[in-house]
Amino acid sequence: MRVETLKFEQVLNTDIDTAWAFFSDPRNLARITPPEMGFAIQSELPDHVYSGLIIRYTVRPLLGIPVTWITEIKHVEEGRFFVDEQRAGPYKMWHHQHHFEAVKEGVRMTDEVNYAIGFGPLDRIISPLIVRPKVKAIFAYREKVIKDLLPTKQPIG
Repeated sequence: MRVETLKFEQVLNTDIDTAWAFFSDPRNLARITPPEMGFAIQSELPDHVYSGLIIRYTVRPLLGIPVTWITEIKHVEEGRFFVDEQRAGPYKMWHHQHHFEAVKEGVRMTDEVNYAIGFGPLDRIISPLIVRPKVKAIFAYREKVIKDLLPTKQPIG
């Protein structure tokens, strides 16, 4: 199984508590997912993630074809990070780490995604042509909309 890794980093002009409250609320996932993905949550959701939380949703990643995706929140360290893993869905394997660190400019948010698509030798063709660009586009969209969704911290002085 060929595992790919993508890493995304963004500095948010907000404080750690605000960033954590926003990203640890699974209801906000729909707000930061591109509309063309047809993202629809199927589960009842709490207002924050916790270890063992199962989230079921539908996405339309390619050609508008609906795919059920089931995610489990595996690890949570309040205010610092959480990890989600796909239990069922479009990938053979999906492991997504969300890290948050207070820095002078606000909060450094780092996403690391490890995934495998499971087409054997075809992975070397399908991933760079279709999957990797799609995942990068999703995170580029998130970077753009997050700036508008999160309140900015007030300048000092």
